[in-house]
Amino acid sequence: MKCALRIFILGLLSFFLALSASAQDNSDAPAAANGGTASTAAAAAGSDVEESGEELAKKLDNPISDLFSVPFQFNWENGIGAPDRTRFILNIQPVMPFSLNDKTNLIVRIVAPIVSQPPLLTSRFGPSGFGTSGVSDPLVSFFISPAKGKIIWGLGPAISLPSTNDPTLGSQKWAAGPTFVALKQASGWTVGALVNQIWSFAGPPDRPSVSQMFLQPFVTYTTANLWTFAVNSETTANWEEHSPDRWNTPVNLMLSKLSIFGTFPASYQVGWGYFFASPENAFGATWKVRGAVTILLPKKKK
Repeated sequence: MKCALRIFILGLLSFFLALSASAQDNSDAPAAANGGTASTAAAAAGSDVEESGEELAKKLDNPISDLFSVPFQFNWENGIGAPDRTRFILNIQPVMPFSLNDKTNLIVRIVAPIVSQPPLLTSRFGPSGFGTSGVSDPLVSFFISPAKGKIIWGLGPAISLPSTNDPTLGSQKWAAGPTFVALKQASGWTVGALVNQIWSFAGPPDRPSVSQMFLQPFVTYTTANLWTFAVNSETTANWEEHSPDRWNTPVNLMLSKLSIFGTFPASYQVGWGYFFASPENAFGATWKVRGAVTILLPKKKK
């Protein structure tokens, strides 16, 4: 079943990438190219792409924009266990928007973590003398969002899928709950927050129940030459744990630039994060470095 889930997730990603490419090919012919002083990464990627660099950068800062994108986020978390070691997490996070009607969009976001971590000798699951690696629990979120509005927001369900037999990589539980995002964009600034809360409802009875909140407040600023400065927190609260193992609170500082990746517009990001709170068990980290590449599949203007 775990293997089938992995195949399903990879198949789902491939399907939506193909769907987005098909949607671009069937779009109407573009209008005249945009003018202005700011050069556009989209124009560099091809004349059939009409969204300007400013528009793409603005949509990149919006987690529920009407933009097909595939981020690959590489994280090296340091200070794991004793002695201090490094855990690697690759988050593959496709965002897939669909228009339900003229007023409403459906945004599907997937976070599929691939984890490689050192031996967790003080793990609550018992001794582990070897490092582990594999797919952790993917989270699939569905946002119903108004197509227009001064405040951008989306609301819907989030579902966590069990995908591993290794107890140190995932919960081995099915879990679900609500998710919500709201943000405001003006004059290059984006300010907002994303939150979800999930509870387990199925899975092995000998595994701990899941009751977990994720909170991500974020602030970004994009310059005229398409550099973006960002700060956010990716706070997790495990309500099944007691202090000091309940909270995991990294604060991240990031810098990104809109450019191209082959024939596609893309954003490149580097960043650093410090954990102001982290579990005192073997899972807690003290600081991290991050690199990310986001490949964009912009729509043609009609």
